Amino acid sequence: MRLHRLDITAFGPFGGSQTVDFGELSAAGLFLLHGPTGAGKTSVLDAVCYALYGSVPGARQSSQGLALRSDHAASGTRTGVTLELTVAGRRLEVTRQPPWERPKKRGSGTTLEKAQSWLREYDATAGAWKDLSRSHQEIGEEITQLLGMSREQFCQVVLLPQGDFARFLRADAEARGKLLGRLFDTHRFAEVEKRLAERRRAAEARVREGDAALLADAHRMQQAADGAMDLPQLAPGEPGLAEAVIGAAAVARSTARERLTVAHCRLTSVESAQAAAERALSDVREVDRLQQRFAEARERASRLEERADAHREAQARMERARKAEAVAPALELREAADTEHRRAAAAEARARSLLPESFADAGAAGLATAARRTAEELGGLESARRAEQRLAALVAERAGLDRQERADEDVLQEAEAWLADWEATRAGLQARIESAQQAATRAEQFGVQREPAQRRLGAARHRDQFARDTDEAHARVLAARERATEARAHWLGLKEQRLNGIAAELAAGLTDGEPCAVCGATEHPAPARKVAGHVDREAEERALAAYQRADEQRAEDERRLGVVREALAAATAEAGDTPTTRLAEEVEELERLYAQARAAASELHPASEQLRRAEQEHERRTAARQEAAVRTASRVGHRERLDRERTGLEGELAQARGTAESVAARAAQLERQVALLTEGADAARAAEDTAQRLKDADARLADAAFRAGFDTPQAAAAALLDDAAHRELQRRLDVWQSEEAAVRAVLAEADTAAAAQQPPADLASAERAAAVAAQRLRDAASARDAAARRCTELDRLSAQSAAGVRRLAPLREEYDRVARLASLTAGTSADNERKMRLESYVLAARLEQVAAAATVRLQRMSSGRYTLVHSDDRAGRGRSGLGLHVVDAWTGRERDTATLSGGETFFASLALALGLADVVTDEAGGVRLDTLFIDEGFGSLDDQTLDEVLDVLDSLRERDRSVGIVSHVADLRRRIHAQLEVVKGRSGSVVRQRGQ
Repeated sequence: MRLHRLDITAFGPFGGSQTVDFGELSAAGLFLLHGPTGAGKTSVLDAVCYALYGSVPGARQSSQGLALRSDHAASGTRTGVTLELTVAGRRLEVTRQPPWERPKKRGSGTTLEKAQSWLREYDATAGAWKDLSRSHQEIGEEITQLLGMSREQFCQVVLLPQGDFARFLRADAEARGKLLGRLFDTHRFAEVEKRLAERRRAAEARVREGDAALLADAHRMQQAADGAMDLPQLAPGEPGLAEAVIGAAAVARSTARERLTVAHCRLTSVESAQAAAERALSDVREVDRLQQRFAEARERASRLEERADAHREAQARMERARKAEAVAPALELREAADTEHRRAAAAEARARSLLPESFADAGAAGLATAARRTAEELGGLESARRAEQRLAALVAERAGLDRQERADEDVLQEAEAWLADWEATRAGLQARIESAQQAATRAEQFGVQREPAQRRLGAARHRDQFARDTDEAHARVLAARERATEARAHWLGLKEQRLNGIAAELAAGLTDGEPCAVCGATEHPAPARKVAGHVDREAEERALAAYQRADEQRAEDERRLGVVREALAAATAEAGDTPTTRLAEEVEELERLYAQARAAASELHPASEQLRRAEQEHERRTAARQEAAVRTASRVGHRERLDRERTGLEGELAQARGTAESVAARAAQLERQVALLTEGADAARAAEDTAQRLKDADARLADAAFRAGFDTPQAAAAALLDDAAHRELQRRLDVWQSEEAAVRAVLAEADTAAAAQQPPADLASAERAAAVAAQRLRDAASARDAAARRCTELDRLSAQSAAGVRRLAPLREEYDRVARLASLTAGTSADNERKMRLESYVLAARLEQVAAAATVRLQRMSSGRYTLVHSDDRAGRGRSGLGLHVVDAWTGRERDTATLSGGETFFASLALALGLADVVTDEAGGVRLDTLFIDEGFGSLDDQTLDEVLDVLDSLRERDRSVGIVSHVADLRRRIHAQLEVVKGRSGSVVRQRGQ
């Protein structure tokens, strides 16, 4: 990092703008920043820090940043700091402005403006600055990333402010580690520690998860073993848990197998006892069954004896029914013949009732003869019926011709009437079309005139409005000019009054012993006094502000007047001098004529369509008239032919229909008569046939009843049974026979008879004994099954646990390995004797390099007496690795840096800071520190030590590095030629730069 230029405005003690050219100062390698106490030497360094980080070191930083503003600055001057520097090969410019309370632009009082920041980078190719960011956060992150240090670290390594000069030298190991870690970018080693710790925790979690699963299996095995297993008193993650679970599982399996053997033996014994009880129960049940069977058979035999008479009567009834079945066909035949005869006689009576009285006594043959004669007469009327049908067709056709003639006459009359008015209609429609076309032409002409007329009317209205606005604006300008003149006169009057009494105003600030700002005297025997009506600076400034506001309002009103006049001229050029009312009337008349023309033009299309439809109607009616005339001529000959044929057919039909209304009516009478005669003849023949069949059936029935053994046919009919009665009677007889045979068979059984001779069987006692034996068998089987399931479950869980132990073995090995590495890098392992973390170990190596680089300068500063060495000893119970000791060559002893005197502490810490800067610069990836500041501490050195220290600092130019010394020691102004002097005064401090 190298500083080039610093611009300060209204910052700290600097009331105005000051510029520091660090490029010129750094060219000497060593420069001095001096000035009297309170002048603002440290404020220059604060400005550098504020430009980089947006805050200043120590207690000088306030929460709002308002304290950074100079009390000497003018009220309208904005506080700001601009720093140009080169870092990491990039030339940047940082500008920061803290928040400030500025005067309000209107009214009295102040308003708070927020802080602002800018970051720019110089583009050497383009030869110009380019903006990077205006965000406080982005700029802060960018600067911190480039420098690699926070504000506190920057102040400790680069600025070294007064009071904190030896902090790094006296810092503890942890504080040194944080600073060195940022400077040397050892974060990756801390990440290694963190990564190992995370892997250790992850591996430990997986091992604990596996042990928890193993313990869960152990609990399940304990439940499966029914309390015959003791769980190990170990938590997940503790060593020996897997071996304890596997051993307890083996004991539980052995116990379960012994219980299974005992249960199996007991089951065998109980099965034998249960089989014997089942056999005894089966024997008792058989005896009880046979005894009940014999008793039931005896009771059934008694019931059969009681129903014996009814059984014999049913047998007799069944015998008579079998004899009557031989007569049944004859009975059925006689009944069918009787039914048929009654039906034929009724049909004959109905047919004779429909015949004329002349045929009442005629037989079947007479009726048939009469029917034949009537049918022959009906056949002679067939040709007359065809003639009658033809006559009806002729009449209908003649009526159709009359209707067509009347319709054609109507068509001819309508066509003649319409065609008579055709010429007048066509002339009227053509006149309408021509009128509409002329109206369309007028509408087009009016439409062209409308838009210019409307624009001119709008311009005239704007012209009138702008004329009114011009008058108003001119009145406002006159009033504003008058107010501005009055305000200026008032301000000049107050200013003159203040100048007349300025002596009293200056006298109010005089203090005894302090020089006068006018004459320089320190005694003030007769200071001027303020008189009544004295005008102070605030009153003058208010009057000036009022005049400025009035003058600004005047200028604004004049500008508005010019704008309105230009608009008035443009509107007048377009509208002319014609009054607005006249233009409005012209536009209204033009709109009326345009609307009328458009309305008339809208009739063009309807009129054209109406003419086209009228022409089509003319063609249709002309064609219809011609067609009607042709049809009328062709109907004359056809009508004559129809009349001749009708006359011949009417004479023929009059002879054929006789007294009937028509031939068809006469034919219908004959057809009904033929049908009735034929039906009567058929019915008479059927009645004669059925009477003969009934007589034959009676003779056969009497013969069949005599042969079957019945006295009369009626007795045979009474003995017959229908199907349902026959089946029921046969069922009763079969049931009796089956029951009788079954009873005889049971009573004849030897086992049943022998069982009946024995005492009654005790079935309840036998069943209770068998139930007890069965329950014992179920209990024994359940016990044996439970023992078998227990063995199976324990075998399964044991195999599962063994598999879990095998899977967990690699995880446990990984955990042990990662835990050893994590403990070693974290400094908590027993193998790490000095309890040094990995990052501390790497930083210790860097600190050794820093101590070696610092020793080179420290020996020159101390005339070879002191040497800085790195110490990795532990401090109390803490960790070791970042200790610093000093070796005194005069005593040969190594002691703590806290034992150095004030001057020794100064040059020792200075040598350490310079060595730290060298190592950081040489370290790959480190930050190059080309500019250092040393704030105070040189007053504690004697002349010889001071020369040696300055020689060491002057040697830094060999590495192209510059060091700024902040001190008010007078001897340094003689020794160092490049100087930056801060001079304080009543109006604020200023800087004066002196060359090499």
